[in-house]
Amino acid sequence: MTTQQSQQPFARVGFDAIALKPTECDVTRVDDLSVDTVVIDYEGREHLPSADELRALADRGSVYLTTPVRADGFDPLGDDSLVEWIPADVGRIFVAGHAAYLSDTEQRRAVAPRLREALDSATALRPWVGTAGIKRIALAAGGVQYELLTQETRPSIRALRAAGYDGDVSVYAPTVLSSEEDEILDAVGGYVARRRTVRKSLAERSDEPATDRHARGAVRDRLLTAAQEFALVGDRKTIRQRIDALYAAGVDTVVGYPAAGLDGLD
Repeated sequence: MTTQQSQQPFARVGFDAIALKPTECDVTRVDDLSVDTVVIDYEGREHLPSADELRALADRGSVYLTTPVRADGFDPLGDDSLVEWIPADVGRIFVAGHAAYLSDTEQRRAVAPRLREALDSATALRPWVGTAGIKRIALAAGGVQYELLTQETRPSIRALRAAGYDGDVSVYAPTVLSSEEDEILDAVGGYVARRRTVRKSLAERSDEPATDRHARGAVRDRLLTAAQEFALVGDRKTIRQRIDALYAAGVDTVVGYPAAGLDGLD
């Protein structure tokens, strides 16, 4: 991190970048945080920021837009009509795409050839590749590896580095600057409940338990443990220590997603 970054409000916790969801906030509010690098999550083409908003963000720092290579409008082997709309200085994060944002037809499209074509045609900032669900394909394709934080992140990155991998790795970390259990569950309970290992344990129950502050008993305990595994939660000192541990393991960039909203960063 640069000296300038370390003096900025959000980066002071240790983050290199912030991830924003257009359905949750006005992405132009990033100016309030004085953070240099912004990642825009994909939540469906109807929620994409405008080209003017992206240009305004790019004028003040680095901007990356997440685009599913299987989605109409971003498919390099089919309908790529939205690609020309992206400002030239906005970087791309190529992902397979979450099923919630893809049609049945889009979900059936092959990822590997589309990812290869997308990477070969990237012209702006060095592209990132989301590894969720396609880890081997992403590693073979190249680009900056963009991983979701899990309990395996540090050991797996250390192993990659020990094996000689010298490419860049970025980690996406839902973040809650609070030690209050109810606040943590309201912010990331639903997110961690969707992780495979947690989903499996919850599926063994006969009911559909609450995953927010109303969670009780063993479910609450499991969700709070999972919040430590799949997110960064706690006070600023605790989160800073965990981020430093990620850097020590060989992570290059830590991207914080403010799961409690931008106001929760104050």
